[in-house]
Amino acid sequence: QVQLVESGGGLVQAGGSLRLSCAASGLAFSTYTMGWFRQALRKEREFVAGISWSGVMTYYADSVKGRFTISRDNAKNTVYLQMNSLKPEDTAVYYCAADQIPLRRVGDRASYDYWGRGTQVTVSS
Repeated sequence: QVQLVESGGGLVQAGGSLRLSCAASGLAFSTYTMGWFRQALRKEREFVAGISWSGVMTYYADSVKGRFTISRDNAKNTVYLQMNSLKPEDTAVYYCAADQIPLRRVGDRASYDYWGRGTQVTVSS
């Protein structure tokens, strides 16, 4: 079955960096659009970044543009989220998601069938 496993979360000071990874199995990874979402305490899960199956097209929420970078390695079935200049408001559980969806829906969480369990990112001020 499809499995998505996130790693790389942790506690970091404001201004610091983290790199999240999401290892996928049980799917033809190179044909899937991948997304990163996050959910802060008592808030809705929100889109952070997305990447096309080829890795050519990337998309970002306005709140992370210029600070976060999404990338993928199809040979390793892994998608990454490099997070720089972290802020306390970036504190959340970060989830990766996968599906074979058109790019116009990359930011729509309801479009994704497959989700990881999440990794906690905490940014202290």
